[in-house]
Amino acid sequence: MRVEEKADATQSLANTQVLIVGLAREGTALARFLALRGARVTVTDSRRADALADNLAALEGLPVTYALGGHPLDLLDKAEIVFVSPGVPLEIPLLAAARTRGLPLSSETRLFTRLCPAPVVGITGSSGKTTTTALVGRMLEAAGCKIWVGGNIGFPLIGHLDEMAATDLVVMELSSFQLEFFGPWSRLPEGRRDTVLFDTEGWSPSVAAVLNITPNHLDRHGTMEAYTAAKARILAYQRPGDLAVMNLDDPVTRGLAAGLGRAGQRVLWFSLEQKVEEGAFLRGDELILRLARREAVLCRTEDPKLPGRHNLANLLAAAALAIGTLSAVKGVEELDSLPIEALSQVATSFEGVEHRLELVREYHQVRWYNDSIATTPERAAAALRSFDAPIVLLAGGRDKHLPWQEMAALTWRKVRHLILFGECADLIDRAMAETKNGSLPQQTEIHRAGTLARAVDMAAELAQSGDVVLLSPGGTSFDAYRDFVARGDHFRDLVRGLE
Repeated sequence: MRVEEKADATQSLANTQVLIVGLAREGTALARFLALRGARVTVTDSRRADALADNLAALEGLPVTYALGGHPLDLLDKAEIVFVSPGVPLEIPLLAAARTRGLPLSSETRLFTRLCPAPVVGITGSSGKTTTTALVGRMLEAAGCKIWVGGNIGFPLIGHLDEMAATDLVVMELSSFQLEFFGPWSRLPEGRRDTVLFDTEGWSPSVAAVLNITPNHLDRHGTMEAYTAAKARILAYQRPGDLAVMNLDDPVTRGLAAGLGRAGQRVLWFSLEQKVEEGAFLRGDELILRLARREAVLCRTEDPKLPGRHNLANLLAAAALAIGTLSAVKGVEELDSLPIEALSQVATSFEGVEHRLELVREYHQVRWYNDSIATTPERAAAALRSFDAPIVLLAGGRDKHLPWQEMAALTWRKVRHLILFGECADLIDRAMAETKNGSLPQQTEIHRAGTLARAVDMAAELAQSGDVVLLSPGGTSFDAYRDFVARGDHFRDLVRGLE
C-alpha cells in the first residue's frame, strides 16, 4: 500500500460512527485501533462488565462508549458501519435490524486485510488449518522471510499494522465465520464514498489454500451449501496471477478448483493419494515437492514428530504453500533455487501447537493428550486414528448438529474406555448404541462424568500402563467454557495436578 493510500485510509476512519458487536479478542483489538485513529466507537456485548474486566482494562482511557448486558436496537441510529466479532450469531435481532437498514457489516479481519501493506497467505479448511498455518509461518520464517501469523490463530493483527512492511509476509488462518464478511456490499451508506473502510468489493488473499471441506458449523451456517460458499470466498475474488493451493483428495476442493485456471490463478495441489503436477504429494514413504517438473524430497513419513496420517496431509499442504509463496516472492520457478533444506528442518522438528494433539504429561506410564481443538466428530475421529495404543477417550461438549456415527464406530474399535461429559453426552451415547457391531470384540466401556474435572479423575482411575488418555471432545466448549482454549487450559491444569 502506497503512503498516500495509507493516509487516505486513516483519514476515512476519523469521526466515523462505528458499532462493534462483541468484546472478545478481535473486538477489543479493533476498538483500540479505531479509537486511536479518531473513530467514534461504541461497543456492545451481551455479557456484563464483570465478565469483561480484562477487555475493558485494555481499553481504559480511550474514548469508547459501552452498551453491555444486551444489544439495544437504538445503537443502530447513529452507526455508519457495524463490525461483528466471529462468535456473534448473525441472526441476533441487532444484526438482523442492521441488515434491514442497509448498514454495512464488516469485521476486524476484513479491515486488516484492506490496510495490510504485505502480501497475505490465507488458509482455510474444516480441519487442519491451525496446524498448517503454524507450519507455513515456521517454514517461511526458516526461509528468511519476516512473518506475521494471525487471524483465527494467535492474536488479532490489526494492532500491529504500523510495524508491518511491504516486504513482510502475513500468514492467516481464516474461519468460515471470518470469510463470511469478505463478500461485496450492495451499497454504501449515504454520503460515503468508496474507501478502505467503506469498500464495496469482495476480497481474497493473493495466496489462498482450502485444505478440505467437510460438515462443520452447520449450527451457524444451516446447510453445507452455505458453509461451502463461505469457505469459497477465500478464492472467489482472487486475481489473475494469484496462487491457490488445493487438496486433490477432497471432492469439494477439487470442484472449487475447477474454474481457477480459467480465471488466471496458478494452482498447486497436495495429495496423500496420487502424484501432482505441481505442489506436494506422498509417494511411498516420502513426502515429495514438485515444481516446474522438478522434484525434491521434503522428508520421510517416519521423520515428523506430529502423529497421524492427517498431519502428513497438513505437512504437504504447508510445504506446497511455502514453495508456491517463495516462488512468487523470489520470482523463481526452480526448486533448486528454494531453501528446501530449511523447509525440511521445520517439517521434521515441528511438534505441533497448543490444544492440538498436545502431549501434556506422561504419568504412571500413561500419556495424556490435549486435543481440545477437536470440536467436530470428524476431528475427534482423526485423533483416534493417530494412536495404536489403547485409548481412554474424553468426549462431549456442545453439539454442532453434525453426525456422530463415524466417530462412534471408530470408538468401538480403538477405545477401551469412553468417558462422556457436557451437553452432548446423551447424543454420543445414542450414536454408540446405533453403531454397535456384534461382529467386533466389544471392548469399549462407556462412563458418564458430567464435568471435565470428573472425567479426568475417572480417566486417572481407569487408565493402565501403556494407555493414551485423549481429550478429543467432538463438540464445542460453549456449554461450559469461553472457547476451546479455556477448555484445553483447564484440562492441562487438571492433568498436571494429578498426584
